[in-house]
Amino acid sequence: MNYSFIIRRAVESDAFDIQDIMKESFKKYMSDAGLTGTMEALEESIEDITKDILTRDVFIAVIDDTPVGTIRVSMLPDGTAYISRFGVRLDYHNIGIGKSLMNLVDKLLKSKGIKKVNLHTASKYKDLIRFYYGRGFYIDSTTKDRGYIRALLVKEY
Repeated sequence: MNYSFIIRRAVESDAFDIQDIMKESFKKYMSDAGLTGTMEALEESIEDITKDILTRDVFIAVIDDTPVGTIRVSMLPDGTAYISRFGVRLDYHNIGIGKSLMNLVDKLLKSKGIKKVNLHTASKYKDLIRFYYGRGFYIDSTTKDRGYIRALLVKEY
């Protein structure tokens, strides 16, 4: 059997798969971070995802024709970037999918001359905080604007 792993720019027809990845990964995110209720990532429609595909840099990771991970990047007017909706299917954790998606984003941002990228994550999600620190991010600040402690993580190039 041949095995293939690719990361490519998402197209509109990927919206359903991206929605599935988001639901699976953000349910785990909420559980691991001890959060209750719901999150925007769990509520977004196919139309919301399609709009992001058309207006942002949205990537999808695929193993043997199975979509397994996704990430979105927005270029901001101040010359920085913002990472959102980063998730990997649970059966594909800890095999380098997330690291590969982040590495691709690093290459994209460096090629565009971006010097700083930000993202938010739950500060109590230790494994995810460790993952981001391993990718060169640091905690800049925290906020409780969404009802839990969210850390603003920053990476400078």
